[in-house]
Amino acid sequence: MYKEVDARGLNCPLPVIHTKKALEAIDTGKVTTIVDNEVAKENVSKLAKSLACKVAIQENQGAYYIDIFKDHSIGDIPAMDIQCDITPKKDLVILISKDRLGEGSEELGKVLMKGYIYTLTEVTPLPKALLFVNGGVNLVVEGSEVIEHLRNLETNGVEIISCGTCLDYFKIKNKLMVGGIGNMYNIVENLNNAKNTIKL
Repeated sequence: MYKEVDARGLNCPLPVIHTKKALEAIDTGKVTTIVDNEVAKENVSKLAKSLACKVAIQENQGAYYIDIFKDHSIGDIPAMDIQCDITPKKDLVILISKDRLGEGSEELGKVLMKGYIYTLTEVTPLPKALLFVNGGVNLVVEGSEVIEHLRNLETNGVEIISCGTCLDYFKIKNKLMVGGIGNMYNIVENLNNAKNTIKL
């Protein structure tokens, strides 16, 4: 069987996610993923090798054609497998304090945060809760590009809590689109009861 994934123009991690889904959809055969940058080429190649698939790469007019040959089941590989258990991870809470990821370019930071939130919907186990404080509350209100991803997480059992004081400070409480409004007690309680925390 043959499948083609045209991932040109897609931001990380979408080329990897679409390739993984295409490989899961066939028993044996070939998947050709087309990407237009070196980073995507390397990431897709690493995925294929991690699944013990043979890889051949050709470059043509600035695009990389990555042929991945599958001759075995990969159903038991958990990485980014959306078919596996999506039970929230009871010991992981993520505190999001801004609407961008990393330092430096604000524009790039927003792209990275969007990619991070989307990727959370595609990997398992899911976190127990996402806590939004300070500038992070801009991600849960009207106009945010990650509302649908956050709703997806909430539907699958992830608790979404936004700081009420922060929403009031930015005068956006009436624009809340996903999750509930919490207070510092809720935030501290979630962080204290979590075995693992991530702060962004």
